[in-house]
Amino acid sequence: MTSHVTGAFLLLSFVFPAVPLGAQVPASSGNVTAASSAALHFPDNGELRHFKSMNDPRLAPEGKRILIRITDTTADGAKSHLWLAGVDGGDPRQLTYSPDADKRGEYEGEWMADGQSILFLAKRGEHTSLYRLPMSGGEARAFELKVNPVVDQAKLPDALPPKDQGAKSNDPKSTDAPSDLKTEAKAEDAKAGEIPIDVARYQVAPDGKWIAILADDPQTPGEKAQKEAKADAEWVNHDPHGSRLYLLNVATGKLMLVPVEPDVRDACWSSDSSKLLAIADAMNGAGDLAPAMSSWLVSISNSSRPEKLVGLPPTIEAAAWSPDGKSIVYLAQAKHDAPPGYADLYLYDTGAKTTRNLSEGLKGSVRHGLPIPLADGSVVQLVELGFHGKVARYAPGASEPEPLALESSDVSVLVTNAQRSGWVFLGSGGGKPPLLYYTAALKTLPTPVKTPPLTPEHMLSVAPKQLQWKSDGLTIDGRLYLPPEAAKQHVPLIVEVHGGPLGAYSDAHEPWIDFLLGHGWAVLRTNPRGSSGYGAAFAAANKNDLGGGDYRDIMAGVDTVLKTEPIDINRMALMGYSYGGEMAAFVEGKTTRFKAIISGAPVIDQHSEYGTEDSSWYDRWYFGKPWEHPEDAWRQSPLAAASNARTPLLLLQGESDTTDPLGQSKEMYRALRQMGVPVDLVTYPRDNHGPLAMAIYGYPVSEQWHGFDARRRIIAFIQKAFDAVPK
Repeated sequence: MTSHVTGAFLLLSFVFPAVPLGAQVPASSGNVTAASSAALHFPDNGELRHFKSMNDPRLAPEGKRILIRITDTTADGAKSHLWLAGVDGGDPRQLTYSPDADKRGEYEGEWMADGQSILFLAKRGEHTSLYRLPMSGGEARAFELKVNPVVDQAKLPDALPPKDQGAKSNDPKSTDAPSDLKTEAKAEDAKAGEIPIDVARYQVAPDGKWIAILADDPQTPGEKAQKEAKADAEWVNHDPHGSRLYLLNVATGKLMLVPVEPDVRDACWSSDSSKLLAIADAMNGAGDLAPAMSSWLVSISNSSRPEKLVGLPPTIEAAAWSPDGKSIVYLAQAKHDAPPGYADLYLYDTGAKTTRNLSEGLKGSVRHGLPIPLADGSVVQLVELGFHGKVARYAPGASEPEPLALESSDVSVLVTNAQRSGWVFLGSGGGKPPLLYYTAALKTLPTPVKTPPLTPEHMLSVAPKQLQWKSDGLTIDGRLYLPPEAAKQHVPLIVEVHGGPLGAYSDAHEPWIDFLLGHGWAVLRTNPRGSSGYGAAFAAANKNDLGGGDYRDIMAGVDTVLKTEPIDINRMALMGYSYGGEMAAFVEGKTTRFKAIISGAPVIDQHSEYGTEDSSWYDRWYFGKPWEHPEDAWRQSPLAAASNARTPLLLLQGESDTTDPLGQSKEMYRALRQMGVPVDLVTYPRDNHGPLAMAIYGYPVSEQWHGFDARRRIIAFIQKAFDAVPK
């Protein structure tokens, strides 16, 4: 089980005034004619393979140019490329291209401090390298980044294959050794020394003189030989390899190791480039026992002696220096009892060594993302207020944040430059596809920025109806999307449940919803108790009650919709992925009101899932260790009510899922099959938890057909159930 929040699918379209039932019409060069209006349609299954996405905007130092990452469609391989857009309304242009052998493309784009070149990551050979591209023209060139490996398991005393097994002939350097072994040993010695690294992340110093590099320990020639010899046993939680921090001197190209304990996850520079905050996670699954992040202060003048900062908590996840370098603003686990990952915004005074909680008065939730401190002492941060993603300013001494009135209902990304000379954000809402916006100041009216076309032509979308209802005394939010057919007749209803449980739906536009509407079905999305966006108490309201109160909240929403909207009560289905898939499995054993249920990557048995998922800390907060609380764990397992199941169920599962492993779906499949309940299980090779979800919802992914296949099965499964209902 893990928090899975479906983010906004970022695409470009200008929007005309609403057509009947809130359908949104894309703009053209003139008025929409009858012929062009007739061509508008909801996306079909094949068209969901032809959406691009846009993310990671970066504002240039002078504040006039924007670097953005555009991801190709699934049909085209979902490679990423960097584009340049201008705030003056000029046409965007593509900056980077990749060879066929590079399957991912270019990403992690960033400006150098002088604005004369950009950096990015790409794999154009055997290794993922850091490239520099001059904006004046020419080819991108990779920095030559090599290190003397900190770890070489092949040289350990007990390494396999052994150098000496009691007979000289087994020693590759012995004169009695076979010639092929001696040749191999010489080749290995020749390769020893500095080895190229694969860059995972990087951060450029504000003055452009240094670049912090994060990279995993490279595989040595000896380790490669071990693997090829199949001497590859894995000693669980004893791997000495980790992600390390290096400093690259841009002028000399020299790379220096900074002795911060691995695994290093992030680094952030002070505004004067004199120091660096490094954030590391403990090695080998220590975070499964308790939060294990550590923070390190690295002085560039004495980088060989980093200082561990004891004032920053082990749950720290993102941080930024104040402009004066005297404090650190960061996100970490909330003060009040809340699920792991529910963050508050804090300020740490490095001189006084004191911490202040800035988000104490927030009525919603702090969104994950880098805080932006300003010169006046205030901090700008993305927040979540119900279905809305907003930007808030935390002024010094204020008890509550000031929400900034940006017109978008959901702001998913907000960035500025080091000079704070402009702001760029991605905004969406009300059925309108997202746009890239620019504003010189956060209190001035933003303007859309031209970006490349990202959608198939003539796409139709619908604005949702905002709903609220009461459940066990709580106020629950929902959004209902109605197809045009609802103007003339009662329509089927699809109830969709978000992941998490600590997750939430927002007003961000998603083609997935339009795809379902295209089949004449209404869609209801709810944020039941346990969702983010409504404060810590609401997020914690389903603690030790999974599938209990949150199930009642969802069903109360269904009842509200049935009372007020043109819904066919005899044709309803429910679906979800991750915790949404778990809730779908709960529903299977609780009610027969739905004609079909689709469960993606669910938890079915809390006992078995707890022992096989990649991390259990998140689940432990909800119901404790299963062997200490067996009744609680079983009560909150959908498998416990499998004997009550009657509704046809479709299970969709990635075979390589490490979050909710394949065995969970197999358990439910076996149980329902033996109960005689109609059940189908479809598995997808190579797919892990997140990638399969992205594929289903229509995001660009490298697996070209998994999403297409899952969607056609979902539609066929639901339609078969609806067709079986007597007219």
